[in-house]
Amino acid sequence: MLPFHRKTLDRQKIIYLVDDDEAVRDSARMLLEAHGMTVRDFDSAATLLEKTRGEGADCLLLDLHMPGLNGIELLELLRKRGILVPAIILTGRHDPLLNERITKAGVVAVMHKPVDSVALLDWIARVTARGPEGNTTIPGHK
Repeated sequence: MLPFHRKTLDRQKIIYLVDDDEAVRDSARMLLEAHGMTVRDFDSAATLLEKTRGEGADCLLLDLHMPGLNGIELLELLRKRGILVPAIILTGRHDPLLNERITKAGVVAVMHKPVDSVALLDWIARVTARGPEGNTTIPGHK
């Protein structure tokens, strides 16, 4: 695990959090905001698409299993639209049948709930430290 260093977040990062569980959204938002990030949270993929079209984030935190579009389906749709923001999947129950789709969509990490807060902060710092130009190449995405 990489150590989290606040200095890696040299400008306020914008995180889009999509999870149908309000308690997860609230706790993640409090954690991330306490570390200087701006968080926009959404209760569904449809809500994110309606309000933002998926643009404007430095990192996406997506629940794997949600009603309607799940996290992978949302990410695949965003990738088709040319939105290559790094994405971290959060899941309470991992589905091995989705591994290939997760890899193809360019997910940088899959984290199991309850999420380790230090590990989450480390992943966000790692993927957002690249800057805007670094977010154009996503592992597994061509």
